[in-house]
Amino acid sequence: MAKADTMTDRFLMCRPQYFEVRYIINPWMAGNVHCVSQPDADEQWTTLHRLMRDGAHVELIEPEPNLPDMPFTANAGLVVGNTVLLSNFRYAERQTEEKHFERWFRDHGFAVHKLPREISFEGAGDALLDRARSCIWMGYGHRSELAAGGHIEKLFGLEVIPLELTDPRFYHLDTCFCPLPGGSVMYYRNAFSPASQALLRSRIPVESAILVDEKDALKFACNAVSMGGKVILNSASDDLRNRLSQTGLRAELSPLSEFLRAGGASKCLTLRLEEPV
Repeated sequence: MAKADTMTDRFLMCRPQYFEVRYIINPWMAGNVHCVSQPDADEQWTTLHRLMRDGAHVELIEPEPNLPDMPFTANAGLVVGNTVLLSNFRYAERQTEEKHFERWFRDHGFAVHKLPREISFEGAGDALLDRARSCIWMGYGHRSELAAGGHIEKLFGLEVIPLELTDPRFYHLDTCFCPLPGGSVMYYRNAFSPASQALLRSRIPVESAILVDEKDALKFACNAVSMGGKVILNSASDDLRNRLSQTGLRAELSPLSEFLRAGGASKCLTLRLEEPV
């Protein structure tokens, strides 16, 4: 385990004290309302938290009553350097979260920016920094709007590559797409429009593309957290684990079945706080 004073990776998490499926705002929630096992969710989150702390600083935001999706901190905003662009949640069920995340970021010294209210944008759920390419991949079509891309590009000075999401099961980019250290990208191509699939082929060399099949995708293999030499994910087939290993990355499984009921896994439950400019 790395020593705390040498760690550079920082993440924000939120304990699932009030987590449950109370409403339906994505296909995963359908049939799962009031079906979450709180003890199992607590245990699964604690396991993920322990894996994250083994190599990273993990900071916590206090959970708030009546905000069951608040543990999905990836949706709080997009962080680059010491600047955060806050989310404008599309659904009213999550919009109250915004003020709590804004307060946390201000209290912790971040420069806070906001989009116009009419532009939906759901943070690092739909905007993923690719450090190998110095760009931001941005998903749109379900939760975030294409118009957010221009604001992101202007604020952070990085190229934004928009990708249209067309399968409602993969409603955020981070449910089907994961840039990895070293330039590899793991993704499920059928989540994207034909034009965006062509764009991905043109921007990601064949040798850098780790294409995920539907079986792995539906177990949220792409909703993964990478840090150091490991990738933490809910589930992965032997084939996928072998392909990750070939890039020098070790897959560590952290089963999160209770959170899949709400449409999220390890990436959704974490927000990276030290993304370099």
